[in-house]
Amino acid sequence: MKRPGEAAKIKRYKLRIPVSVGKLETVIDDPETDRRGLLLVAHPHPLHGGSLDNKVVTTLARAANEAGWVSVRPNFRGVGMSDGAFDAGVGETDDLLAVARFVEASYPGLPWALAGFSFGAFVQHRLRQELHAKRLILVAPAVTMYEFDPVPADTVVIYGDADELIPPAAIRLWAEQQKLTVKSIPDAGHFFHGKLKELKQAFLEACPC
Repeated sequence: MKRPGEAAKIKRYKLRIPVSVGKLETVIDDPETDRRGLLLVAHPHPLHGGSLDNKVVTTLARAANEAGWVSVRPNFRGVGMSDGAFDAGVGETDDLLAVARFVEASYPGLPWALAGFSFGAFVQHRLRQELHAKRLILVAPAVTMYEFDPVPADTVVIYGDADELIPPAAIRLWAEQQKLTVKSIPDAGHFFHGKLKELKQAFLEACPC
């Protein structure tokens, strides 16, 4: 067990996990000791530069690692070293389920939490219908671009009140209609430029970490 104030030592694994279309490039960051759970993070739109290295995605992963959670960051189909091609969220959902099943075999008994950013939030809300998780966290969910189904009542929505891509009012309305917990970050745009510290804090408050 690490001493108070001592940074956790994170072990990184770079894998290509088998899915229906081939293999998905995936980075797993593992605190190795005192593990509390598994966080699966989904990146933004693959056709607009989204990848597992997106700064919002890496911010969420690092926050989870600091809290003792193993973070799992796949590249969607057609991104980086991942096989396949963009499938509008349908195939991507199947892929994430395959990744989750592969990973959990090495971490038996650890609970899942799911987090997704923008398009990744759409994929994760679909995955939650097939994979039990302690918490679903949707960051800047693309509710005006995709049709979101109802989500569990303990889902948390985090967004910037200056989001230039997804109207904040639309995010609020969708979340309020389902009576979800909402965390708004003042003056933050869609990509949280200059607001990653605030994003991290909101995530830690939302995550069952």
